[in-house]
Amino acid sequence: MRQDVGVFFRNLREQVGEPFPYAWVPELHKDGVHFHVHFAAGRYIARKDLDTAWGRGFVHIKLLGDLPVGSGKLAEARRAAGYLSKYVAKTFMDEQAGHRPRGLHRFDVAQGYTPEVIRLRGATREDVLAQAADLMGGLPATSWSSDEVEDWQGPPAVWVQWAG
Repeated sequence: MRQDVGVFFRNLREQVGEPFPYAWVPELHKDGVHFHVHFAAGRYIARKDLDTAWGRGFVHIKLLGDLPVGSGKLAEARRAAGYLSKYVAKTFMDEQAGHRPRGLHRFDVAQGYTPEVIRLRGATREDVLAQAADLMGGLPATSWSSDEVEDWQGPPAVWVQWAG
């Protein structure tokens, strides 16, 4: 799958005529064997270019709209991140079900467009979450804590997600 996706994005860059940012997430089909891919691109790409670049059949496009006109790049990026995060979260379930060995990527990005890492430090979990909320412009829409799992075996962990 990774090889096929790599060829697809090389072909797509050729079709478009320039490099562009993108992120993609594999998702295991319900059959437990086959995968399909969700991706978001940092620019408009014509349907014909997607079809030509893939060349293997079915391509489904979902416009990540619902944003007011003039929302800007940050709002668009957050919307795309929210969409892809659903599928990144699902891959944690793949591992628990034995479908994905530990250590494999849960998502990938275009070469040269790696997301910036922002490290937050605080005396408490609440302090760090407050810093994150300030950066994101509000409280997270969804959260999970290892405190909620009775037989949690790993180190303390928190996961939060902001709405589009």
